[in-house]
Amino acid sequence: MRGDRDDSTRKAPIATTLPVSPDVDVSGLKRALRGAIAGEVRFDAGSRAMYANDFSIYRSVPIGVVVPRGADDVVAGVRICREFGAPVLARGCGTAPSGQTTNVAVVFDYSKYFNQILELDPSGRRARVQPGVICDQLRDAAERHHLTYGPDPATHEYCTFGGMLGNNSCGTHSIMAGKTSDNVHELDVLLYDGTRMTVGATSDEELARRIAAGGRAGEIYAALRDLRDRCADRVRAEFPDIPRRVSGYNLDELLPENGFHVARALVGSEGTCVNILEATVRLVRSPQHRRTVVLAYPDVFTAADHVPELVRTQPIGLEGFDHQLILNMVAKGRLARERALLPEGRAWLFAEYGHDDPEAATALARQALATVGAGPQLDARVVIDQAEQVSVWKVRESAVGDSRAPGYMDAEGNWEDAAVHPDRLGAYLRDFQRLLDEHGYRCVYYGHFGQGCVHTRMDFDLKSASGLRTFRSFMEKAADLVVAHGGSLAGEYGEGHGRAELLPKMFGPELMDAFRAFKRIWDPDAKMNPNRLIGEVKLDEGLRLGPGYRPPALATHFAYPDDGGSFATAIERCFGMAKCRNLGTLTMCPSFQVTREEMHSTRGRARLLFEMLEGDPITEGWRADAVKESLDLCLSCKGCTGGCPVHVDMPTYKAEFLAHYYGRRRRPLHHYALGLMPWWGRAAARAPQLINALSHSAALAPAGKRMLGLAQERSAPRFARRSFRGWYARRQPGRTDSASPPVVLWVDTFTNLFEPDVGKAALAVLEAAGFSVELSPPGLCCGRPLYDFGMLPVARRALRRVLDTMSGALEAGTPILVLEPSCASVFRDELRKLLPHDEHARRLAGQVVILDELLERAGGGWRPAGLEGRRALIHGHCHQEALMGLHGERQLLAGAGLDVELLASGCCGMAGSFGYLEGDPYRVSMAAGERVLLPAVRAESPETLVVADGFSCRTQIAAGTGRRALHSAQVLQMALRGHEVDIEPEKGLSP
Repeated sequence: MRGDRDDSTRKAPIATTLPVSPDVDVSGLKRALRGAIAGEVRFDAGSRAMYANDFSIYRSVPIGVVVPRGADDVVAGVRICREFGAPVLARGCGTAPSGQTTNVAVVFDYSKYFNQILELDPSGRRARVQPGVICDQLRDAAERHHLTYGPDPATHEYCTFGGMLGNNSCGTHSIMAGKTSDNVHELDVLLYDGTRMTVGATSDEELARRIAAGGRAGEIYAALRDLRDRCADRVRAEFPDIPRRVSGYNLDELLPENGFHVARALVGSEGTCVNILEATVRLVRSPQHRRTVVLAYPDVFTAADHVPELVRTQPIGLEGFDHQLILNMVAKGRLARERALLPEGRAWLFAEYGHDDPEAATALARQALATVGAGPQLDARVVIDQAEQVSVWKVRESAVGDSRAPGYMDAEGNWEDAAVHPDRLGAYLRDFQRLLDEHGYRCVYYGHFGQGCVHTRMDFDLKSASGLRTFRSFMEKAADLVVAHGGSLAGEYGEGHGRAELLPKMFGPELMDAFRAFKRIWDPDAKMNPNRLIGEVKLDEGLRLGPGYRPPALATHFAYPDDGGSFATAIERCFGMAKCRNLGTLTMCPSFQVTREEMHSTRGRARLLFEMLEGDPITEGWRADAVKESLDLCLSCKGCTGGCPVHVDMPTYKAEFLAHYYGRRRRPLHHYALGLMPWWGRAAARAPQLINALSHSAALAPAGKRMLGLAQERSAPRFARRSFRGWYARRQPGRTDSASPPVVLWVDTFTNLFEPDVGKAALAVLEAAGFSVELSPPGLCCGRPLYDFGMLPVARRALRRVLDTMSGALEAGTPILVLEPSCASVFRDELRKLLPHDEHARRLAGQVVILDELLERAGGGWRPAGLEGRRALIHGHCHQEALMGLHGERQLLAGAGLDVELLASGCCGMAGSFGYLEGDPYRVSMAAGERVLLPAVRAESPETLVVADGFSCRTQIAAGTGRRALHSAQVLQMALRGHEVDIEPEKGLSP
């Protein structure tokens, strides 16, 4: 879907700390790559900008990006890079908090295409995978055979095997299964010089045979043998004997007692030695039933002291975190229900036990709790229920994202995964806290307590010269501290850029020489991810947000009240965690899930906006086409607003960008046709039959769609013969009591002009529930379609008119029922961002309710019965899920007697006007709907009620399945009438 722009005719930017030749012919390199590989070659400014950042505090603009379709593309691409003298860097996702995957090199992104499970052998307990395979992709496949892949980082839902192999990743269950290196059997690797080898464990006989065979492979094996012989004694003596030593190269794997395992020696080499084309990995038994013991402590140090005793109970996972993480979640309003399951304390440990028999699993957990007895814990509980276990573990697994709370605690990584022996963990953390206090830092503690690896993210000041001096002092002293405790600088994430400079503190000059020799054996030209892991790069250079970062002060339409009024600060929320690339959860980000393009992830878009402000390589500011291209496929679904741990708000950023991009510039016609539809639609509704005939004319409609840039496959919604307001004006007033609580029914454009049945049903339900109903004044609109196109001055005027016209109801505190979730979201979200200091805006945001909220809060939980025995399938609107939640609607309909299923379907794909646009938007729209929603609706029987409160959701369902979905108000109206089970939901709904 992406068009590659031919704008890279200059030489690649040269970083002073990187050995990149100024003679790299970038234009020639690009042409040669395009002619040789089947995948994608991207040297445009937008792609280079997007890959300049990763999940770290560092930034390097790459020479270009290659997205290979398979191993042949990698072989050809590396060959051409070698011919042009260009360094190469392999990249996946979700495993690089130390700056491993930013460099002045040609980036090979394996995640989009190079992502197949090639073989899964349950009997041999092995699998063969390509580097772009996601960890959970293999784990889910293996679970069908009661197996799993053991190392499971917190990012297991979206991290790739290439990254896990590059970093020697671990995870919650590494206490059971070991590090990635412990779970590798063989690797198929490609060297910069073109040599391709399959490496693994090597017996003495095999080693001799390979050396005797000669060639480049024989030369490598001979050099590795000689290196082992020279440094074996020092490796045995000086490598820390701890569960989580990830720092340096794995020279210990070359020792005879470890089987001269060349594959495991390469694991954790961070792409500095080889490209991994395939990996054969070990699978382990997955206990079918699990129980979690949750223990609460007065502080994190006491929890750490208790770890050795808990380790002796042989848990399959032993994780922990401290109260600062909970405070961050409270500050962001996240995971309240999950947090409520924790016993009272200021630090917690989770010990997990597993068995194939459920009773045995419970017995293991209770026995472990009995074994530790009246220890230092304040409280403890055994969690048996599967749903509750998922909830409590969600708190722990959210720690990476929730270590950061913008505006409250802007934590950064870089000293994030040091590890010591579990027996020393309590002492180490106390010393570490003293070091934090000395430097004035706050910290979030969380991680793999059972293996002595506690993640720490601090509120570093990297933007000032004095802050940077403090940062360097802290990093150097922290390295000294962990070495003094016999630990490792890295227990999971490797050195990368951030700790390469500190590695000599841990290993000394002789072992550092051995590491350099190991690197030279594989990469004598120093072109594989140069200057990482053992390089000369400085920890305080190449920062993404260093003292030199001075974003422009911008005049914006939105006020960004949660970000100090700054668009730049809002963009800085994204720190690259990449949860938006999770293919397993459908909420965020739907466009990425369809295209698998980084530019269509929330992270990719945020990074492009950041680079737009940075000004190089994106130089056009608000007029940057690379940014617009990325945002064109943003559905503005608000999945990121609610789902991103740091609440990156891409719909707002998109609207802001488009407002400036089109400032003093002619817009496409569909902006006016769709954005201003609430206004011209009122005039059109005076002659609905004529407008419907014209818009559906076989002769005229196709030409009109072409002119407006609309998809030919879509049909325009039909105007109702009589609007809701027209019907209401002729209606006999309902019976109300003077004591009836008042409510204003907001008459949105879609209900009024297209689906008046929804308004009629809502009115019937409200009056049956005892409300006195008044309609919102005519001529008002929330302006929802305007935000999709960045027509923000018009949107502001529309909102100002709403506030002025409805001032009486606002001052009276009357609840305002909004039937359309996207309209409700304007009043609860966009309104406060456009008018943050307006008292009436604050009142409106607080008084707007959706149907389930009104009936629960103001109506005393009123619910009609009458639909017992009937099934309902609910598709929740994205905005409702992000801002209001779907639990209330589910409870409301269940209270009407329905057997309710809340479908985990993500965005329907229509997303307001998005799905009407021709080309990629239409294709993405339909593909998003086909992920779950449309197939699920097709699979239901005709008697099932399909419920969707969003007008665009109902439109998408009708277009994709032929089924008519209902608003929840219509379902409640059916309950009032006592419809029988055999009545089809598509019929007989109007009063």
